[in-house]
Amino acid sequence: MEELTLGTMIAVFEEIFGRALFWVMVAAAVAITAGYLYVLIRDRRVSWRKYLVAQIAMIPGAIAAVLFVQQVTNSGFRDLGGPVDLLVLLGVAAMGAVGAAILVYTVQSLIWRPEEDQALR
Repeated sequence: MEELTLGTMIAVFEEIFGRALFWVMVAAAVAITAGYLYVLIRDRRVSWRKYLVAQIAMIPGAIAAVLFVQQVTNSGFRDLGGPVDLLVLLGVAAMGAVGAAILVYTVQSLIWRPEEDQALR
C-alpha cells in the first residue's frame, strides 16, 4: 500500500467489517449526522441539559465501540501488538464516544421539542 487514498481505505474497511456491515454503518452514520444537523437547524440553539445527558452517554459509547470492533474482527486486548494498536484502539473509543453523544442528543431533541424543554424547568 504505497498511497493512502479514499478507495484504499474503503477497501480496507470492507475487508475488516465485511461489505454489508460496513455500508450499513456508513448509512447509519449519515442518517444520524443528518438528524443532528436537522435538530441544530430546527432548534437554532443547543440545549445544555440535553448536551449533559449526551456527554454521560460517551462512556458507554466508547466501551461499546471497542467491544464491537473486537467482536467483529475476532480479536481481543491480548492481541494488541504495540503502540500503534493502542492508538487505533483509543481512536475507536473516541469515535464511539462522540458518535454516542451525537446519537443521544439527536434522539432527545427529536423526542422533546424546545418548547417542551422549557416546560421541564
